[in-house]
Amino acid sequence: MSVETAARQDETVPAPGQQLLDVADLVVRYGRGRKAATAPAAVDGVSFSIRPGETVGLVGESGSGKSTIGKAILGLEKCSGGSIRYNGTDVTHASAARRRELGGELRAVFQDPNSSLNPRQTIGASLAEPLRIRGMAAGEARQRAEDMLVRVGLPREAVDRYPGQFSGGQRQRIAVARALICEPRLVVCDEAVSALDLSTQAQVLNLLADLRDERGLSYLFIAHDISVVQFLAQRVVVLYRGQVMESGPAAAVTESPHHPFTQALVAASPVPRPAEQAERRQKREALGVRTAAAAAAAPGGCPFSQRCPLATDLCRTERPVLRTVGMSAVACHYA
Repeated sequence: MSVETAARQDETVPAPGQQLLDVADLVVRYGRGRKAATAPAAVDGVSFSIRPGETVGLVGESGSGKSTIGKAILGLEKCSGGSIRYNGTDVTHASAARRRELGGELRAVFQDPNSSLNPRQTIGASLAEPLRIRGMAAGEARQRAEDMLVRVGLPREAVDRYPGQFSGGQRQRIAVARALICEPRLVVCDEAVSALDLSTQAQVLNLLADLRDERGLSYLFIAHDISVVQFLAQRVVVLYRGQVMESGPAAAVTESPHHPFTQALVAASPVPRPAEQAERRQKREALGVRTAAAAAAAPGGCPFSQRCPLATDLCRTERPVLRTVGMSAVACHYA
């Protein structure tokens, strides 16, 4: 590790007890001007934090606001309200220059690895690019790229190949290598394994877990499959239409869910054993949760009230606050 890298890491290590990332009452609306002011919130009052070395999972259906939260943290989406603090500093409306400074500390792995890999650049050039931008010599940057490829299970000679010469799983490993080559503190993984087959998915998840333990990394792991989140995360936040439905330790949320939506997510999670899958299907049907297509958006109250079998008039008129139920925080009047 270079002296410059060691100095940078010393500056970014949070003080004892300090959160590495703190998201408070985050609101994001799409659109501009008056349209943005009146548009429904894609993210509506979401709060959570991530400690150094911790993985927090964001899970929910498509359209729940998961990726929007990740983009807001990375500075790719403007915030309409609330705050985002990184290492104790407010970065909610950070300037472009400040975001460039944070580029080595906040990194991302997206669902499509091709989004971060130039098909006309060799793998070595793509991996070395963020290091070269920060002033590292070409030879040292290439050596770092080779070492990183080896760490993610690829041969050194891969530096001279192009993205099209690798499989989907190998390209995702390269995307992980590119995200980690600057030695960041926090990595946003946005559906990073959802496009992979099960065996490759397991390999990449194990790789992410190993790198986290070795380097003390923090992850914000975004996925729609709660079983995938359960494998990697210590804490889980369940989202529905931009609001937090349930949050808490991963084991508590995934094994003893209290919110009807979380229960439906767990029951819908696929398993490889046909008998267990059939049992889960029966449980899901017994819950009486309506499908998303059959339920119109609730104009007020709980956003899940149009699908929830427990819903009453109270649910349709009054938004439930997060309250402690067991080891979790649950936004439900009747959980």
